Amino acid sequence: MAERFFSGTSTAAPPFDDAGILLLSGPPRCGKTSLLFQFAINRAAESGRHVVFICSKGRLENSPPFLSQGVEPSLNVLQRIQIKYIEDDEGIRKYFAAFHLLDDFPAAVIVDDFTGFFSERICQLRYGNTRARDLALVRILALCQNAISHANAKLGTIGSCNLLLSDVHQGDNPRSLFIYKRWIGSIYTIQGDGLGSYVLKNISTPQTGTKEARAAKYSIALQYLILEEIKE
Repeated sequence: MAERFFSGTSTAAPPFDDAGILLLSGPPRCGKTSLLFQFAINRAAESGRHVVFICSKGRLENSPPFLSQGVEPSLNVLQRIQIKYIEDDEGIRKYFAAFHLLDDFPAAVIVDDFTGFFSERICQLRYGNTRARDLALVRILALCQNAISHANAKLGTIGSCNLLLSDVHQGDNPRSLFIYKRWIGSIYTIQGDGLGSYVLKNISTPQTGTKEARAAKYSIALQYLILEEIKE
């Protein structure tokens, strides 16, 4: 649900039951990192468990997330968000390859700017074909899906673990949408409305087969993430 990315909505929303992989994709500088961080706060608060936030240290320091307007999350909630810095796709691979060894699975794992970790040049050197980057994406997504499925099987009725990725795209849809549709259960896209605001909505995928009717309109002003309306 689009409301999951904003403050003050998690308590009104039904229990989070999407235990698969989710994607948030939008144009540059539309507040994706801020939406991801608010999602992390909501998941930590409603689950009482920790959330892992994977990102590039340099990118996070240069563009830190903004909190939702009026939100002052408790220190206890913020302490349950564990920041993990990586610099390339190998870092993602190593983390999820050892995921099954964890004693305590997180309520969510969030990867900021997922495709930004996949260097075209390095993928070409590694796989040696014209679609090396796509191949690298598929292999990592398969590993991620296996890791998340294992965690949810172990958690059972205790709770769920989901993976949220973000991607940057120009135009209407993500560049790698044909790949994402195979591995990702819910895909959220962001588009500007031409007036300084953005619209976040869920688009259909083969797994869901339907479109979510509700969309969220938001803006970023005075270093705050501002939810303007939830609309049908």
